[in-house]
Amino acid sequence: MKFKVFLLFFLFIGFQVGFSQNQEESFFKPSDSLNAKRQNSVIISEAVLATGTLIGLNQLWYAEYPKSNFHFINDNADWLQMDKAGHVFSSYHLGRFGAEMLHWSGATKKNQLIYGAGLGFAFLTAVEVLDGYSSEWGASSGDIIANAAGTALYISQELIWKEQRITPKFSFHTTKYASERPEVLGGSFSEQILKDYNGQTYWLSVNLHSFAKGSKIPKWLNVALGYGAEGMITGRNENRTTFSASNTQRFRQFYLSLDVDLTKIKTNSHFLKTVFSVFNTIKIPAPTIELRRFNEVKYHFIYF
Repeated sequence: MKFKVFLLFFLFIGFQVGFSQNQEESFFKPSDSLNAKRQNSVIISEAVLATGTLIGLNQLWYAEYPKSNFHFINDNADWLQMDKAGHVFSSYHLGRFGAEMLHWSGATKKNQLIYGAGLGFAFLTAVEVLDGYSSEWGASSGDIIANAAGTALYISQELIWKEQRITPKFSFHTTKYASERPEVLGGSFSEQILKDYNGQTYWLSVNLHSFAKGSKIPKWLNVALGYGAEGMITGRNENRTTFSASNTQRFRQFYLSLDVDLTKIKTNSHFLKTVFSVFNTIKIPAPTIELRRFNEVKYHFIYF
C-alpha cells in the first residue's frame, strides 16, 4: 500500500471522529427513517473532503513529478504484498464508515451498500488514476483488485449475514529497518507507522459468537489471523547492497491471536458506539503465536 493511501485512510477516520465529538448524545443516534438533512450533510461533507484531498494530493504530491500518459505498472511482487493487504484494509473500512454514516442518516440498506460501502473503492481508485498519470508511479492493477476485495468483504457479509463477522484490523511495532532507509521507511514513529511495512501486521479478526450463536462465548471475543513480513529495505530484493542489512532474508509471518470486537461491547451511549466503531480498526495487543519462514514458531506474551 502506498504511503499516501494509508495517510488518506487516517484522514477519513479523523474526519469521522471530528465530525462527531462536539455533538450531543442524541446526535449520534441513527435516524429511524430517512433524514434528508443528515443525508445531505453526509454527502456534501464526504464530497468536499474527497475532492479537497484529491486536489491537495495533485498539487502537493504529484505536482513535484513530471506527468505522463496514463499507464499501468506491475508492483504485485513489491514488499511481499504488504501494500496490497493495506489496500484491502483501507477500502474495507472507508466503505464501512461510508455505509455507517448513511445508516446514521436513515438511508435504506440498499443505498448504504451501493453509495456508502462503495466509497472506499471509488476514492482509492481515483488515487490510482492520479498515479497512472504520474511518470514516477503508475496505476496498479493489483491495488485496484485489492481495493475491490476490501469492498467486497464488507458488502458480502452484509448480504449473507447482515452483520460483520470478519473484520480487517491493523497493528504496528517499530523495527530496526527504518533506520537503514528513513526517507522511505520513516524517520519518526508517526512516519514509520505509515511507511515501515516490516512493523505492520494486517489481521482478519473473526467474531466467535457470531458463528456460534446461542453459545456462552462472550459476544466481544474474537480470534485473529495475522499476516506480516520482515527483512524488507526495498520493494524487491534488488538494489539492497548499499544497506548494512542487505543480507537479511526477507520472510513472511503468520499469526494467531486473540482480539476484541469493540462494536460488540454493550453500551447505551451512541457516542461510545461511534468511538468503538472507529477504534475497531486496531488489533488489541494480546498473546500471539507467530509462524515465520513456514518452519519456525515463536510465542509472544503480548504482540503489537
